[in-house]
Amino acid sequence: MKTGFLDLENWREIGATLMRNKTRTLLTAFGIFWGTAMLAMLIGGADGLERMLRRNFEGFASNSAVIFANRRSISYQGFNKGSGWSMTTADIDALRRIEGVDAVAATDNIDQLPIAAGRYSTTTAVQGVDQDFMKAFLPTIRSGRFINESDQRHKAKVAVLGINVANKLFPAGNAIGEFVNLQGIYYKVVGIASQEAEERINGEKIDDTVTIPLSTLAFAFNRGDDVGAAMLTALPGWSPGKLKPRIMRVLRARHPIHPDDTQALFFFDVSEQFAMVDSLFMGITLLAIFVGIGTLVAGIIGVGNIMWVIVKERTSEIGIRRAIGARPLDIVVQVMSEGIALTSIAGTAGIVFAAAVLGVADTLSGVRFQISFGTAAAIFAVFLVLGIAASIIPSLKAMKIKPIEAINDK
Repeated sequence: MKTGFLDLENWREIGATLMRNKTRTLLTAFGIFWGTAMLAMLIGGADGLERMLRRNFEGFASNSAVIFANRRSISYQGFNKGSGWSMTTADIDALRRIEGVDAVAATDNIDQLPIAAGRYSTTTAVQGVDQDFMKAFLPTIRSGRFINESDQRHKAKVAVLGINVANKLFPAGNAIGEFVNLQGIYYKVVGIASQEAEERINGEKIDDTVTIPLSTLAFAFNRGDDVGAAMLTALPGWSPGKLKPRIMRVLRARHPIHPDDTQALFFFDVSEQFAMVDSLFMGITLLAIFVGIGTLVAGIIGVGNIMWVIVKERTSEIGIRRAIGARPLDIVVQVMSEGIALTSIAGTAGIVFAAAVLGVADTLSGVRFQISFGTAAAIFAVFLVLGIAASIIPSLKAMKIKPIEAINDK
């Protein structure tokens, strides 16, 4: 008697056996289907949500902080509550000397200025950055290059256009090497840039900004030594949060700010946001796995139950097979094949369904809500192993059935 995983007749018999009680089989299959789908959707959904949150800080150094001057909330040394103050390039140099600081990038901006290139014109925000900017924030360079140390040192009249600005001024061709007129001064375009992050450094995304050297902006627009904001990165072993008291102390010593005024200096710790996202999604991932495995186990228990019932119902048939020469191993393979078939078909359907749902979420959100092939294969493998395990006890029970039982069961 020929039975085995590759025997076509064996698989036909498996199908016929499972379909003897369609309702029971479909309910069990649905349990497995929903278990795999839930586990895959929860893992893929958690990964997608994490990518969505991380996109807000895409390009920021993970150990960075943004600092800028705010209005005073406490009157101090003749300066009234609500009065403003500004950081300066000297402050930036002082911050760079703090132990644990890796780099401090100074930035400044001017809102909405007219800019033209040939017969095309628009309005744009102008951002000045120094040579350390790309140590704290890494924009996406679409073409050309970004502002460098030589540009800053020589007050070069060069500009990096945000992708949206470039499309408005140069709709028909490449902007690199061309010139733009910004309030009567011509700047050579050396790069096109954009950013993935949703956070805005100086009020606008780089996509909608023209970036020039900070030294050039200070000279062209008479900004003096004032700096709008600073982006700080910490050395390994340090964190912006650990450096914050020293930063506050240095800036308060250089400016008339009340020691208890916590609002006069805005300190946004980007590293805390990364840590918060990591902690949040570690919990979400564990919850997803816990819920998914709970649903999975419920489905596998269903497989064990249905296989036990099938063996009970087929006691006579199995006893007769043993009487006509079927080996115990043949009976085990037959019963386990039925459990594996049910688990494989329902599990595959669940993963396909989850991939389809995540694909729709991917399309609607613009964020990759997908599970990798490796994750899907791992989920399927776990279900298959558990399906086999759930079939072991019923198959061993079937193996022990003797021909005499067939007669007694009639």
